[in-house]
This record gives sequence, C-alpha cells and structure tokens, in this order.
Amino acid sequence: MAMTQTELLHELEPVVAVELDRHHKMAKEWFPHEYIPWSEGRDFDGIYGGEAWQEGDSKIPEAARISLIVNLLTEDNLPSYHHEIASTFGRDGAWGTWVHRWTAEEDRHGTALRDYLTVTRAVDPVALERARMHHMENGFTTEYGTMLQQLAYVSFQELATRIAHRNTGMASGDEGCERLLARIAADENLHMLFYRNLLKAAFELDPNQTMRAVTDVVTTFQMPGTGIDGFARKAMIIANEGIYDLRLHLDDVLMPVLRQWAVFDKTGLDAEGEQAREQLSEFLAKTEITAARFVERREERRARAAAR
Repeated sequence: MAMTQTELLHELEPVVAVELDRHHKMAKEWFPHEYIPWSEGRDFDGIYGGEAWQEGDSKIPEAARISLIVNLLTEDNLPSYHHEIASTFGRDGAWGTWVHRWTAEEDRHGTALRDYLTVTRAVDPVALERARMHHMENGFTTEYGTMLQQLAYVSFQELATRIAHRNTGMASGDEGCERLLARIAADENLHMLFYRNLLKAAFELDPNQTMRAVTDVVTTFQMPGTGIDGFARKAMIIANEGIYDLRLHLDDVLMPVLRQWAVFDKTGLDAEGEQAREQLSEFLAKTEITAARFVERREERRARAAAR
C-alpha cells in the first residue's frame, strides 16, 4: 500500500537530519554588505533632494536588468514560500530547523540584491517598489497538494534559480553584480542538493508514488515568479538572451536531476508507477523537440539582425 504523506514525513525525518548536518558543514557564512559598492551610492529625489533615476544611470544591459528584477521579485515573495513549506513540512524537529534555516538564507538573497541594485542605480527604484507591492499582494500558493510533489518541485526549482542567477550575473557585464549572483547561486545549489537527496530517499520508501509526483511536477513546472506583472514578456526577453530558456531547463535542470534519481533505471514499479514514467518520457521527448526548435529560431533571428 502507498504510504501516507504523514508517514513519509516521519520516515524521512532521519534523512532530513543527516542532510541538515551536511548543509551546515558545506554552507559558507557571508555578509550582504560586503558585496555592495556603497561608495557608488547617492541620494535619489525625494526627502533628501537627490536626483531621480534615469535610464542612463544603469550600466547593465536591458535583458540582464529585466532578469535581475524578476529574480529579486521572486525572492521577495519569501513570506508566502515560508508559509507553504512550513505548512507542508512542519516547524518541529529536523524539518522545522531546515524550514527556518532555508528561510533565513533566502532572505539574505533578497536583501543583497536590492541593496546592490539600489546603490548602483541599476534599476528604477520606484518601478521596482511598485512591482514588489503588486507581486507580494498577490502572494504565492503552490499548485501541488502533496509533500512529495512539493519536494520534487523545489528540487528542480532551486537548480533553475541557481542557473538563472549565475547566467544573469554573467550577462550583466558588471563584475560586482556577477560576483554577488555567483555567491547567491552557490546557496541555491546547496538548497537543491538538500531537496534532491530527500526525494532520492523517498524513491526508496515509495517508488511508485514518488514517480507519480515527479511526473506531475515536470509536466506542469512553472517558476515561482510567474505571478510577476508582465512575466510572460519578461521571460521571453530573458530566453531570447539565453539567460534562461527551455533548452537550459531541459539540459541543465530536468535531466541532471532525473539522472541523479535514476528514474529510468528503477525496477519493480507497479502499473501506475510505470504509467507515470512513460508519461514522463513522452513529455521529455516533446520538450526536446520544442527546445531545439526555439534555439534554431533564435539563431535565425540573431543571424538576420547581424546581417542588417
């Protein structure tokens, strides 16, 4: 019989404790203020009578700037994310310790990003604050109803976030920005390892139910920032720049994690588990075609633009 979500939570608790110890040993203490070039800052218009932000203030290319805004607004919704994982995993024992540690580390990312973008005048602070208010007022509610689904989601999402941060930093053309985002990306990678290892243990406890959860998530995956105003347009600009696109999502996020779980090598699945795996395989095959087509068309557009 399939285990209940409560039973799985209890059975995974010792694994959580082990992964928490590993995380504490691997995580590097760092301080946001050390990554901010405070000497570049100057007053904005308003109370202190400074200068209003202008487009020319930013040294960062438009696509990277849009990606930075999306990344920061995504981090801003941390209260909703905390509520979701605390409600799912609980606030007691090793699970609770992880929930609070993860939240503290993620909060540091938002702090550092906002300080950097404000001090360097990389983005319009008025537009950024209005976007933050709009996004946080809408909040975030997971579409996944089981603990296994949520574990699968964050396994992929943390890796996707790591790649998005790292590539945004490289696309910025700004040494300080790249340094900060590389530091944040390192945190996100440790978060991914934590969740990925937990789901690997879940496969050993209940392979059929876990396979179903993985398939459900892969076939419906969306980044947590989809609620950002104008997200579709922003995501297309980011994809066209090659910062984060379907090709990267498939090759650098989905497939590496699925290989770590050895999903296509699992034996002993029942009919429902096999059905879930077959659906996953079919989806990946379709995604490969779509990703290849997107890259081909993007290269054609770039070639036409270069010719002009």
